[in-house]
Amino acid sequence: MSFFICSYSNISNFYISFFMRIFLLPILFLFLFPEHLTAQKKSSPDRPKLVITIVVEQMRYDFLSRYWDKFGNDGFKRLINEGISCTDANYNYLLTQSAAGYATLATGTEPSQHGIIGEKWYERLKKKTKYCTVDNTVQSLGTPSTSGQMSPKELLSTTLGDELRISNFKQSKVIGISPKDYAAILPAGHLGNAAYWFDPATGNWISSTYYFSALPDWVQRFNEKKFPEIYLLKEWSSLLPLNKYSESLADNNSYEKGFRGKKTTFPYSMTELFQKAGNYDILNYTPFGNIYTKDFAVSAIVNEDLGKDEFTDFLSIGFTACGNVNRLFGIRSIETEDIYLRLDQDLGFLLNFVENYVGLQNTLIILTSDRGVSDSPDFLRDIKIPSGTFNAGSGKYLLNSYLRALYGEGEWVQAFFDQQIYLNRDLIEDSKLSLTSVQQQAAQFMVGFEDITAAMASSTFDTQNFTHGTIQKVQNSYNQKRSGDIFINLAPGRNIVYADNEETLPERFSAYSNDTHVPLIWFGWKMKHETISSPISPSDVAPTLSDILQIAFPNAATGTTIEKIIINK
Repeated sequence: MSFFICSYSNISNFYISFFMRIFLLPILFLFLFPEHLTAQKKSSPDRPKLVITIVVEQMRYDFLSRYWDKFGNDGFKRLINEGISCTDANYNYLLTQSAAGYATLATGTEPSQHGIIGEKWYERLKKKTKYCTVDNTVQSLGTPSTSGQMSPKELLSTTLGDELRISNFKQSKVIGISPKDYAAILPAGHLGNAAYWFDPATGNWISSTYYFSALPDWVQRFNEKKFPEIYLLKEWSSLLPLNKYSESLADNNSYEKGFRGKKTTFPYSMTELFQKAGNYDILNYTPFGNIYTKDFAVSAIVNEDLGKDEFTDFLSIGFTACGNVNRLFGIRSIETEDIYLRLDQDLGFLLNFVENYVGLQNTLIILTSDRGVSDSPDFLRDIKIPSGTFNAGSGKYLLNSYLRALYGEGEWVQAFFDQQIYLNRDLIEDSKLSLTSVQQQAAQFMVGFEDITAAMASSTFDTQNFTHGTIQKVQNSYNQKRSGDIFINLAPGRNIVYADNEETLPERFSAYSNDTHVPLIWFGWKMKHETISSPISPSDVAPTLSDILQIAFPNAATGTTIEKIIINK
């Protein structure tokens, strides 16, 4: 029973004692009463009793092969060796942001339809950015801060969870869990029983009055244990000796930003990091964020009795720490390799728990990612791969100067945001100019930059439908009410930098495989080992699950069922 012990040997005796008392009693019960073990061996039901989606943020597909030899047998290797692995799963839109990825997985459609074009978008009338889940009409639960004033109201379509709840008059339970609010809220959908996310101010798991009037008792008890305080007494040291991380660059390489732009080498004192950060969000930039998420998810399964009746339940778990580490250290860092090796242990624990508490024959688990991630342009340049960094501030200034030369004085560019340019439509209208003409002139100017391969006017997508290539992926990111006037596509190896993100590495959102290609693994209920190499989109996940659960597709779904998954079952 060694797998019942927490994955990390340096977790305090207090933590282990609590974990055994709270979480392991149901498991031990199964071993004390053999008749329950016998029941576990029964054949799978017609539908899974519990569906769990596990989303690992910014996990490129090739991370699986890169770290394969160092993974244990209970986590990633078990998922692949016993489940169905889709080896060519790619997001089919340009702006591959995390929030858009979660929404696409939940709704079975692209940002053009579900409306979550990014974590934020620019609101022309208010002249400010809009966060994808903010909702000032609801109140925070579990914190005095505004971190809980969130809901799924900006999501324009139904989700798999919504259709599941509709199908049986809300008998199924649907829950989303992740340190990031959107990663919990969007998968839970409009009809979710609950979504829980992490509050940087208090270290609590919180929610909003959109779901209920008060946090459930079990969540309050979990928060009272103050696990973040325990983690802050720890140290993030490397799981292996540093010379064993052969898949990564040296620990002191020059391509990392590190914590607060300074600390870039192991070990990391959590107390010191907390003091510099000033809030508990620092946990989600270390493996402790994944541990905390995994343990809360296990507690939710137990306390909500997920998978324990005839109505299928749905749980979404978003592991966000891996993406945060990528942003600070890059994808060739020892920190990134280390957090994946530790996540592998967390997954092994979670799979073993589900197997013994719910039964794998009753549980369908899908592991995937919200998006891929790219190399540092500096790293690519140094190994003689074409690369570069496009400065959005300079691009905005030069474009505005060009439009002034064409049309006269004025602030013609309202905003340059997430590879989209928002023009000043009021000024264009007052000047009696054609919006389409100004858009086209701006696009032609932007494509002249060395780091930009294409610039497309949004008016193009209002009148035409594209069915393949990069321009189709741009159209799939375009929502007429929320998107900009110009989309820019950076050349391969190029990233974009904005003035407000100097503490993290430059990012880009692209239709290139590094940013779109993600793992997609189906494991558990009726899933027999197989490899599917044909092209698949993550927008196919919700329709395939809908088929398995024999419910309606989400109402804006454009994805299709993965035939080999359906045949396999």
